[in-house]
Amino acid sequence: MPSFLNNTFASFFNRILQFGHAGNNGTPTSTTSIQSGDGVATSVSLSDDVLQVQPQNDNGNTMLVKNQGGSNILAVDTSTTAGGSRVLAGASQVNTLTLFKEMGLYDFSPTAGYHYPLIANTMHFESAYAGDNDWGNGADPATTLDVSGLTAQENAVAVYWYLDNNITLDSVRYIATSDGSATLNFHLFAYTLDTSSNHGDLSSGTVHANASVAATATTIKTGTFTLDEADIDTGKVVVGFVENVTDTSDVSVSFQIQYHIR
Repeated sequence: MPSFLNNTFASFFNRILQFGHAGNNGTPTSTTSIQSGDGVATSVSLSDDVLQVQPQNDNGNTMLVKNQGGSNILAVDTSTTAGGSRVLAGASQVNTLTLFKEMGLYDFSPTAGYHYPLIANTMHFESAYAGDNDWGNGADPATTLDVSGLTAQENAVAVYWYLDNNITLDSVRYIATSDGSATLNFHLFAYTLDTSSNHGDLSSGTVHANASVAATATTIKTGTFTLDEADIDTGKVVVGFVENVTDTSDVSVSFQIQYHIR
């Protein structure tokens, strides 16, 4: 290890860390960069109250806390590219802003080929959920919805997941079964919500994830969606859908959505 012992000051002063201010004022009251002896700033700034870390040249894992074995247990990634600007924690290095959302339908009787929305909010129904097939029977669910034409606007309240933050989808998992052998298609859509004139109407529907499974009456299938577009912006309404392509066999399905706030 380098030592100051028996060396001239001129041979080691560049290795000494100092506050980057003039004079001999000691610890500053405002954050001041920590510099090497030749005046080159480090990523650290200090004051009597604040510790600040900011990269000087390159973004990346700007701050790390490791265990004795050298594995990260806390990592602050300041990258501005996709996947950056995040804080990772724990042995698994999970984004600290990770959250989960569940949607589902239980023992639901569909019309073959139509897209039905999943219940996204915890609430009580006076009668069995009848669903709405106003989302169409095309290859994907409809990209718009006029709530004035619904059989019951209450159903829309049950299936809308309104976003109060920008989010990024990490994964979407389905768990599903059917009363008969049937192909089930799943979609996760995001819509623009009308809050100014035709309150509750949806437009600009975009598919963000999709999956398909061959369900049977004797199995419970699980798998993950293909992510078509991971980022969804604040103010959007997210709706999950199931379609029984084959017949009217009853369906039970759950979506487990893992995401993090951007």
